[in-house]
Amino acid sequence: MTTLNDYLSQKREAVLARRSRIRSGEAGAITLKAGATAEGRSGVRRIRIRDFQVITDSPPDFAGYNLGPSSPELLLGALSSCLTHTYLIHAADQGVPLETLEAEVSAVLDPRGGSEGHETIPVYPHDIVYTVTLVSPANSAEIARVTAAVEAFCPILNLLKRGTKVVGTVNHRQPAAAASDAA
Repeated sequence: MTTLNDYLSQKREAVLARRSRIRSGEAGAITLKAGATAEGRSGVRRIRIRDFQVITDSPPDFAGYNLGPSSPELLLGALSSCLTHTYLIHAADQGVPLETLEAEVSAVLDPRGGSEGHETIPVYPHDIVYTVTLVSPANSAEIARVTAAVEAFCPILNLLKRGTKVVGTVNHRQPAAAASDAA
């Protein structure tokens, strides 16, 4: 069975190179972008991020076809991915060997949230819990140092714990036929 240790040496080189670019002033803030479109008839959402596409859908009990994870499930998937990646980064940076690594995330999503008689139930995933399981010959103190770094620097974990300002805009347009009728 292969372990993550060969990958961790590559990751360490990348971490050190990035740190060097930051110190030299070559690296700065970037704008991340994602977009989604709802597909006709099915309502399936196609997310586009860089050159990648992800399909999201709802289960059948919410007029979906179960063709992909729901948006709340993707959020949990993003957290589990971000946690594992941040563990890899800080294990590599600190020279802590890892044979295996996985993160499991769960949350409560109550369909009654916000509806009449259930106004106090959140409409969003809440009571988020994660468990990271790793196999490593490192001692407990080394794992605790990596974990502390993960908890301080994991972007999605910190976004969910601290929140952020979100600004929305709606760009409403009339269908082409309706626009020509109005003229």
